[in-house]
Amino acid sequence: MASASIDSIFQVEQIARLPRHLRCHIVEQHYDRYTPVDHAVWRYIMRQALDFHSRHAHASYVDGLRRTGIGLERIPRVEEMNEILARIGWGAAPVDGFIPPAAFMEFQAHRVLVIAADIRQLDHIRYTPAPDIVHEAAGHAPIIADPEYAEYLRRFGEVGAKAMSSRRDFELYEAIRRLSILKEAPGTPADEIDAAEREVAERQTGLGEPSEMAKLSRLHWWTVEYGLIGSLADPRLYGAGLLSSIGEAAHCLSPAVAKLPYSIAAADVAFDITTMQPQLFVTPSFARLTEVLEEFAGTMAFRRGGGAGLDAAVSSGNVATAVYSSGLQVSGTVASWLRDERGEPAYLRMAGPTALAVADRQLPGHDKAYHRDGFGSPVGPVRGTATPLERLDAGGLAALGLQEGSDARLEFTSGVTVAGRLERIVRADGMTVLLTFSPCRVARGDELLFDPAWGRFDMAVGERVVSVFQGAADKDAYDQVALVPETQTIEVAADDAARRLHDLYATVREVREGRAPSEGLATVWRERTASFPSDWLLALEILEVLSSSQALPELRVEVRKVLEARSQDPAVAPLVVNGLRLLPA
Repeated sequence: MASASIDSIFQVEQIARLPRHLRCHIVEQHYDRYTPVDHAVWRYIMRQALDFHSRHAHASYVDGLRRTGIGLERIPRVEEMNEILARIGWGAAPVDGFIPPAAFMEFQAHRVLVIAADIRQLDHIRYTPAPDIVHEAAGHAPIIADPEYAEYLRRFGEVGAKAMSSRRDFELYEAIRRLSILKEAPGTPADEIDAAEREVAERQTGLGEPSEMAKLSRLHWWTVEYGLIGSLADPRLYGAGLLSSIGEAAHCLSPAVAKLPYSIAAADVAFDITTMQPQLFVTPSFARLTEVLEEFAGTMAFRRGGGAGLDAAVSSGNVATAVYSSGLQVSGTVASWLRDERGEPAYLRMAGPTALAVADRQLPGHDKAYHRDGFGSPVGPVRGTATPLERLDAGGLAALGLQEGSDARLEFTSGVTVAGRLERIVRADGMTVLLTFSPCRVARGDELLFDPAWGRFDMAVGERVVSVFQGAADKDAYDQVALVPETQTIEVAADDAARRLHDLYATVREVREGRAPSEGLATVWRERTASFPSDWLLALEILEVLSSSQALPELRVEVRKVLEARSQDPAVAPLVVNGLRLLPA
């Protein structure tokens, strides 16, 4: 079966619905590039995981493996996963390693699981700092089959997609991505890894006050990636980082790892992606995860709006959207805002290209090309009416002198005045959202905010700024440039020795699946002993076949002796011992 093309991936219903700005992160899986060694690594991890997690993971994990079609024998194909995930309303999309947190969150909001298509090296079989298909497919996908958890994941993505982030967040993300790539690439010089680790440490130290995205990333880490569930005394695993790491899964349940009750306080606990965690958080239920998420969401700019939300947008320096109480969404870079005597927003200033939208759809004629030099508009109550301006019907607007083609003057309680000829009234969803004046003068006291010589003045209508969130309201229409990582994961070129090793693994698989005689294992063993004496996994696969078939008894004894000797090597001892434990008696 050939690899699925990107075109076929985009035909999957859940992925076909994705907005254009997310599609740049999707890559082809290139299934034919997985080697026989890669499939053996997958098989070893999954056999160990099923054995361990059937005893220590949340009850939904083993059932989830079955429901999502994740098999033990071979690395899954994304198209096959999509056929099964579609039954629970999700999809899967292959990506290149770590993608920016905001994009990751938005994929989740659209019920799409991103799959890092690479797989860890044999040397990193216990743990890898880089996301790989073991982590994504064997870690995340099975738990998604639990409806309550799946809804938490979707809601987390929805909240996370609105979180304010900073340029420093992205620089830290880039540093972590670079380090994970270098650690996973074979033969990377130690000094390069040391330099990358220093860069991560420096970025973390220089992060300053954590942004909303930084704090949400922590909540995501301590739940979705490294969460435990149940009681503090006897927790079960559900985080994908634990479910996909056969080393850390066992380590995390030991007394060496502190178990803390999960609460919003986890947002203040930083994590180190390159090492095992010193403490983990335990939730009593998946429902508790949603409770904490909503508690945190209540502190965010998209919920708070007002001056606090605008301050967060100014601090971010990224494209953000301010939502007026009329429903009008103003998307651009928030430069500053003026306060009224109560400290509430009185006038909003956007710098550079700005677009206007309602219900996440751009208003015709109000794209960022039209508002290329920025946007400014008052906000707050208007004198002369107890009803918010946005809620007035045509008669109410006329009573204030607001009729198309007539001169008008508005005075806000903040002291801002707008005077000019009203060209157009724009309404949407039963609300007045925009008034266009030309010519127009806008001022507060002696401060001129808009000069009649500047042309049309489009006045946003709304008594309050009810929400502020990261990114444009209509991202595709705004043509928001996605922050795409500069680094790419490293594709390892196989030399002659590696290709020969792949052939040996392939032969063992053929024998195990009944497509080749068991006598061929003697030849494989001799070549392995001569050319690859340190390869314990190939030896283990040979012994498994011999133990199952009871063939070649003398060879079986020899291979077992070699593996038992390797079980004394601290570097691989747990791997070999655990592998031997699963062999037929």
